[in-house]
Amino acid sequence: MNAHEKINDILVHLFNEIWELEEDAIITDEYKDISNNDMHIIEAIGLGSDSTMSVVAKKLGITAGSLTTSVNSLVNKKYVVRERSETDRRVVYIRLTEKGRRAYRHHEDFHMQMTDAVIQSLDENEMPVLLKTLESLSKFFRGYKEEK
Repeated sequence: MNAHEKINDILVHLFNEIWELEEDAIITDEYKDISNNDMHIIEAIGLGSDSTMSVVAKKLGITAGSLTTSVNSLVNKKYVVRERSETDRRVVYIRLTEKGRRAYRHHEDFHMQMTDAVIQSLDENEMPVLLKTLESLSKFFRGYKEEK
């Protein structure tokens, strides 16, 4: 297998493994009532208090209508609350409940462990190479998404 084929093989398997492992690591007994997708919505809402449906939908690259179904479910499960703006009743803010904040921190912890595992294996000369590689990959994904 040449270098191009090997890199392709690693990337394809790595993305699949991260998705599966993340679901196994994140959806524990405490969070068995939500999906990995729900956890990413929780992540996009974040710990602040000024998230709106349109802001969160934009972060996720989906429509506000698509987000509504998931947020309704998360509200019913007590991870998220909706609050109307006092100054403009048309604006609805969404924020995490204490249960939602615990889920957010749980998800964040997994990402920190994953990042730490990669960084610990690098020396100071390898870090810039990894950063450049990941930035190139990220740029490709963003450009590819914009083309669609």
